[in-house]
Amino acid sequence: MKVLVIGSGGREHAIAYALSKSPRVSEIHAIPGNPGIAKIGTCHSGSVEDLDGILKFVEDYGIDLTVIGPEVPLCMGLADLLESHGHKVFGPTKQAATLEGSKAFSKDFMKRHHIPTAAYQEVNSYQEAIQALNQFDYPVVVKADGLAAGKGVIICEDEATAKQALKEMMVDGALDGAGSKVVLEEFLTGFECSLLCFTDGETIVPMVSAKDHKQIYDGNKGPNTGGMGTVSPNPFLPEGMDEVFQKDILEPFMAGLKADHMDYRGVVFIGLMIENKQPKVLEFNVRFGDPETQSILLRLDTDLFDIMYAVSTKTLKDVKVKWKDEQVACLVLASAGYPGSYEKGKVITGLDQLDDDMIVFHAGTAVNDKGELVTNGGRVLNICALGQTLEETRQKVYQAATIIDFDGKYYRKDIGLN
Repeated sequence: MKVLVIGSGGREHAIAYALSKSPRVSEIHAIPGNPGIAKIGTCHSGSVEDLDGILKFVEDYGIDLTVIGPEVPLCMGLADLLESHGHKVFGPTKQAATLEGSKAFSKDFMKRHHIPTAAYQEVNSYQEAIQALNQFDYPVVVKADGLAAGKGVIICEDEATAKQALKEMMVDGALDGAGSKVVLEEFLTGFECSLLCFTDGETIVPMVSAKDHKQIYDGNKGPNTGGMGTVSPNPFLPEGMDEVFQKDILEPFMAGLKADHMDYRGVVFIGLMIENKQPKVLEFNVRFGDPETQSILLRLDTDLFDIMYAVSTKTLKDVKVKWKDEQVACLVLASAGYPGSYEKGKVITGLDQLDDDMIVFHAGTAVNDKGELVTNGGRVLNICALGQTLEETRQKVYQAATIIDFDGKYYRKDIGLN
């Protein structure tokens, strides 16, 4: 079988890596891919937003399954386009992808289908937003309605900060239109948890738990990032939560998909806040999380291609999904300045000096004119290791982090501890 992976980050490298282990997969292609993916498949230039170009590629190369990594092509309707031409896809339709593409749509879905979430109000103008602030205590969460590449959620500690955030989003257009509509939301306390599930719209299969570390500095301080590292399983998850998730979150979610006639075939990533064993949904993402995927897929003990093909053909109920007992840590090496401005083109060394059991996914790399591997993003590399204990996996990734080097290398020192 020929598989096409859409995307260029660490998540897509992890997906391609897992698919490369399948005896059923004969060829892996990626648009546009990255230097890490190029070692296990063939990368092709192109944009994830060029839907017609991707369709032509699928037809020219006889692709059997297309796996869509990022949210933007999903929200643009890539799955719908490929499906309409008879091609198998792992990824939800444009309508279902609106669960991530619009915060207001997502909150309304949760409210109508009795999925626990924070109290909120949708606002469509700056003046309406200023008036609505009176209904909330501080801190308050200001969320841009549209896709904002991880920059559309601001926790505001006081009225002045909230007004400034609203002005930047709704008046100044700081998020390229993503903040023209805003959701104001009650601030939830507790601890965050990522719940990823495979679903074909009929069956839903939760994956093993993971803990993401969003903030840039140790101790969970500083601005949010796309994620500075993960561990799986989540060491902070209380016993017995699987049953709570099933009853309070997954069953009403699946009932909602059916009631709203949503064709959802892919991954649903549910961001949760848990307090006193009571989960509330922070957000839905309609694709694999990054870097949660890097940890979770390394623990998968079932052929990923079998799962993805079953999802695309609505036969997930026939697949037994199994997981390894081992623990995984994933540490992100980032460029100095991230998540703000940062320089690219820094030469990366040390990858060839790592132990054979270390797995490194490329998140933001490129090859320069001299053939050298260089930095090409804010999050550069994801160092992953399996072990019997969390301490063992942490020791492995942090040892590797001292061996890999590039100018401005930065990473958190407390992944898995906070």
